[in-house]
Amino acid sequence: MAKRPNFVVIISDQHSPHFLGCTGNSLVRTPHLDALAARGTVFDATYCGAPLCVPSRMTFMTGRHCSDIGVWTNGCMLPSDIPTFAHGLGAAGYETVLGGRMHFVGPDQRHGFEKRIIGDVLSPLPGGPGPDLGHIPTGTTGQTHRAVEIAGPGRTAYQAFDVDVTDTCRRFLEERDGGDEERPFCLVVGYVLPHCPFICPKELYEEYLKKIDVPQLPGGYLEQLHPALRLWREVRGVDGLNEEQIRSARAAYYGLVTFMDEQIGRLLKTLTDSSFGEETVVVYTSDHGEMAGEHGMWWKSSFYEGSARVPAIWSWPGRVREGARVGAVNSLLDIGPTLLDLAGAEPLPKVAGRSLRRFLEDGLVPDWPDCALAENVNGGRERPARMLRQGKWKLNWYHGFNRPQLFDLETDPKELEDRADDPTCVAVRKELLNRALEGWDGDLIEARLRQQAATRPLLRQWGERVPHDLSNFWRAPLGCNVFPEE
Repeated sequence: MAKRPNFVVIISDQHSPHFLGCTGNSLVRTPHLDALAARGTVFDATYCGAPLCVPSRMTFMTGRHCSDIGVWTNGCMLPSDIPTFAHGLGAAGYETVLGGRMHFVGPDQRHGFEKRIIGDVLSPLPGGPGPDLGHIPTGTTGQTHRAVEIAGPGRTAYQAFDVDVTDTCRRFLEERDGGDEERPFCLVVGYVLPHCPFICPKELYEEYLKKIDVPQLPGGYLEQLHPALRLWREVRGVDGLNEEQIRSARAAYYGLVTFMDEQIGRLLKTLTDSSFGEETVVVYTSDHGEMAGEHGMWWKSSFYEGSARVPAIWSWPGRVREGARVGAVNSLLDIGPTLLDLAGAEPLPKVAGRSLRRFLEDGLVPDWPDCALAENVNGGRERPARMLRQGKWKLNWYHGFNRPQLFDLETDPKELEDRADDPTCVAVRKELLNRALEGWDGDLIEARLRQQAATRPLLRQWGERVPHDLSNFWRAPLGCNVFPEE
């Protein structure tokens, strides 16, 4: 029997697929991810299951859609009886290790991982005491205009966290190399960058501020925009941001991407120097993207390419095609099934994800369905939504509105020409809409979220009043937050 590979799966937070040298951005410096891409295979059309942290990560872990697991928002808990790829690999004899961020919500902080070597950066319990992040100004980590307005040079707990995650995971690899453990391992490395706050080291901020541009909207864009997206902009106040603020936040985002790439470089050097570097599959991806000023938008929670599509790089010396690119549409839901396939493990039950193995080994997959589904639930005044990417087409449906968005990404990669009302697209619109809404019910999602919300006050009171063991969770070092206004 052939020796089974180890896995190092790196998942960042909020990394746009447009901010990598290997995907065509000539300004951003990502030498370590570019080198990984050169010795592996890049997937150019990988989509998240939801453009929001928790639902995306839970679909990534389970290979199932949001509506299959009941996880649509950052307040939702993944039921512990739903298997993840960590369960599958552990059952197949792997040591499964989580280092850093995964944004599990609730008391189950492993969901199949045998051990956590460094905890998460955020609170594990609704209302409960979370890891101490020191002083991070209110509103700078979420989807509010404040996160853009405060952008600039400085330090944050998030930067310190990623350095600590890197150091901890490097130590794991070094100790594994010098130890006598014979089982293969799967190490999942969770970074929180380049998630906002848009604060990066001063030298990187100054480097990019001199170079970056500010994306411009074409004339009449806002007037013809789908009303669901007009509401999105109104809720977040993005139309009130000025060009100086946008330029500053974009420079900081560029800097955060490069800072994260430096951490990945340190991690991969340790792996390369180990005795098992040639026997290890490396995967890099992110939970969702970041609009970073494209379409005049920021953060995630939309179906535009910068938000719903993610980087995806696979490398395995001598086994995965080197310098190859895959244009077929795929999903983060496919990563778990691929790991299990490469490990020779049993597939998880009821998954929607599919193995990418044939793309990695020979590139010929004639029966690939070339599609991906995603869901988005922002709550409040915004209703549930669903996206279908099928071949060159992308259709976005917004519950409560009477028409979708429809884009031809082959002729309109920037998604500026909505073809939903084009009479020549009637047939494709109908076909894609039927596929997108099959088995999906926006009213039912809202009803289930209301049911979940009814239980939350008691859980929040419990989290506030009952002592919890937070020894597993990360503590920010003193003085790690230095913001521009300080």
